[in-house]
Amino acid sequence: MRTAVAVLAGLAVVYFGSRGRSPDEGAGVSGGVVVLAVLAAALAWYLTRPQNDTTK
Repeated sequence: MRTAVAVLAGLAVVYFGSRGRSPDEGAGVSGGVVVLAVLAAALAWYLTRPQNDTTK
């Protein structure tokens, strides 16, 4: 489940980062959007980690 959330977060950033570009800019995704997508996926992976509640 964590993997699916992380992948979907990255894909959402790529999707919304590539929309709204003018047609004369050409197709494709810029490097900055890819970096943001990787960071979003890593953040989603980190935030959805299981909690380790070890009480002593």
